Amino acid sequence: MTKSTKKAVWLCLKAYVPAVFFCAAAIAADDRVQENALQPQGLDYAGIYALRQADPSLTGAGVKFAVVCRSITYINGEPQNDYQPDVRHQCFRPGQISFYDLNDIPTGISPHSTAVCSILFGEDPNAFNQRLGRFYYQGATPKADADVYEFWHFLINNVFLGLPPNADILTTDTGSQFEDWWTRGIESMAEQYGIVVVAGIGNGYTAYDPPLYPAAGTNAIGVGVVDSVNAESLAMRLSKFSLAYPEHSSSGPTANRRCKPDIVAGGNCLAAAANDPNRYEPTGDWSSFSTPVVAGAVGLLLQAAKQDPNLSPAVSPEGGNCVIKAVLLNSAVKLPYWHKGLLTKEDDHIVPLDYVQGAGLLNAADAHKLLLTGRHKTGNVPAAGWDISQLAKNQNPQNAYRLTIPEPAGKLITATAVWNERYSNTYPFEPAPEKNANLRLEVWAIDPNVPEKDYLLDYSDSIVDNVEHIYCRADANYTDYKIVISYSNPDDANQPDIANHYGLTWNIGKEPDKNNILWYDLNADGIVDEADFAVLAGNLITSIQSPESYIFGDINNNGSIDADDLQTLLHHINLKADWRKD
Repeated sequence: MTKSTKKAVWLCLKAYVPAVFFCAAAIAADDRVQENALQPQGLDYAGIYALRQADPSLTGAGVKFAVVCRSITYINGEPQNDYQPDVRHQCFRPGQISFYDLNDIPTGISPHSTAVCSILFGEDPNAFNQRLGRFYYQGATPKADADVYEFWHFLINNVFLGLPPNADILTTDTGSQFEDWWTRGIESMAEQYGIVVVAGIGNGYTAYDPPLYPAAGTNAIGVGVVDSVNAESLAMRLSKFSLAYPEHSSSGPTANRRCKPDIVAGGNCLAAAANDPNRYEPTGDWSSFSTPVVAGAVGLLLQAAKQDPNLSPAVSPEGGNCVIKAVLLNSAVKLPYWHKGLLTKEDDHIVPLDYVQGAGLLNAADAHKLLLTGRHKTGNVPAAGWDISQLAKNQNPQNAYRLTIPEPAGKLITATAVWNERYSNTYPFEPAPEKNANLRLEVWAIDPNVPEKDYLLDYSDSIVDNVEHIYCRADANYTDYKIVISYSNPDDANQPDIANHYGLTWNIGKEPDKNNILWYDLNADGIVDEADFAVLAGNLITSIQSPESYIFGDINNNGSIDADDLQTLLHHINLKADWRKD
């Protein structure tokens, strides 16, 4: 079978693929953006500008960030305090950012943290770039405030002492290949105080990055990066995106088989440049810059929850961060090739998320809509909503939510449960597994008149993750469904008899668009051509040599790359993306 598949690929390549040709693309007027267009366009791709258009009051006002930045320069292993964003840049407002560092040597400017903070907090109505022209620069949360911490200062004065920052959101793109006392300390902060932690997962195997902690840990939101398209035009590269690729975005599983990242976003953002108050430059496809995109979306959700008493449970220190994480994951968009775990035929019930995409692409606008549906407790609930509740072994070992889908044909049910794992609140912040519960999430199709026809439609029951995620088709013959969250092993004598808060979200969506060109445009250059056949052939060989690899190309979702996928690719030859200009 292996030899015949390879032979079929090469025969089809020889028979159908036209000769390779090259053309030079001029970079001139194509790079000019519409006057006063918003940048960075990566925020538009993530739904943040659409959210702000729907509710212009959501600017991050009243939300506080703690941004942890590593010093750029080290001498004899000692940080040289050059960690600060350049607040002289005109995109930052006076007094918006405060600094916390070691104070033993003069502080310096970091181009990296300047870019990160501009994506989060920048605003400049008269921004300019030589290649793009004039534009309106507006970060995700331009009215938010921030404390920026030098990494080692934060570890010594906050994490080591178990003192959370005075902030709603802790975000960092700093990470370690290994779990350590400080990564567990940050996990403990999230669990003890309800702070939302957003961290970069790493830059993939090309950068020799496995999933990095704390993003790879339990209670953080781990963020991966979606690459820009392969376009000559800078404007296109900053506004159009392709997929998350394991060579550029670190992927799971982690060493302890945890499924990470949690979510992905575009990373190539136009950002403020250091040491020039008027300059903006693209960041490139790095998780350091997709992380503030997700953190900014969290900031907008928290502002909305703070302003509406009906949404206040989502900012509760007891599990509110679980609701926010569940809302983000449940509203995420599945990009082409999304599949739980590896890209195999089987639906994996013990791996809740895709190893590269997580739950999918951040969609801030849909996350906000889901948050606004409000809290709905057990019993009859609407088709979209969320809850913050708890289980207790001897009181309510399971909770059930019943909903109706009037026209179930072609609909998809998405449900997500998130809970915090427990840690000691003192150094070295050891895990406290005896206080953890392992939860299970189920979706049942039910017949109100004939209970014997009820059946389990899908379930998620990871052994190690504290996220459970279901993404399944509704049954066209059933309009009534039940979402059940319970202990994974309710009869386990070792199950702790303690309350365990969780956040649960659910909603109903439509079938994804199979016409998305990214199923076929494997090199993301905007056209399906001979280059994509070459990529498919290479991926086929890699899949044979390394069956555990995460390789794109199984267009037909039958569990392997084969001649059928090649035929499907042939049917889409010369298909162009709407942004492609020859």
